[in-house]
Amino acid sequence: MKKSVILILDFIFLLVLVACDQITKYLAVIKLKDQPAFNIIDGVLEFNYLENKGAAFGMLQNQKFFFVFVAVIFLGVIIYVLIKTPENKKYNSLHILLTMIAGGAIGNMIDRLRLDYVVDFIYFVLINFPIFNVADIYVTLATVILVIQVLFIYKDNDFYFLSFKQKKFRELN
Repeated sequence: MKKSVILILDFIFLLVLVACDQITKYLAVIKLKDQPAFNIIDGVLEFNYLENKGAAFGMLQNQKFFFVFVAVIFLGVIIYVLIKTPENKKYNSLHILLTMIAGGAIGNMIDRLRLDYVVDFIYFVLINFPIFNVADIYVTLATVILVIQVLFIYKDNDFYFLSFKQKKFRELN
């Protein structure tokens, strides 16, 4: 498949991810804000509205500009990698995972810019896990899978395309 088609598909997937995240957050606001927690599975999972001004687990409260700056840097790196990635089937999952990370970053960045906080609403009561949202699921799940792939599936030379010394690398191989 041509690089331009792949990048268009990445963009469409990104739009779908961001839309799903924003729709779930909108529903959380209209259905859960100022309401008691809504049990999904009693004692295990509930929807519980939270306005999070921090990062993961509520760390770094009220650091909006820092979070937006970091998100923009990450998005720039992701765009660079997606553009540089060769047209090869073995990189399909890389496109999906990086797009999921970008979708989560954009979803939470929209909240920070628009509201000055991130809407969180999913709570695992059973393990008292911090309240999170759909964008957090994208980022966490994609990052875990990406780390596993980088450690156990991809080889070192599978990322030659990211080297600033590509010409030298090709001459050596």
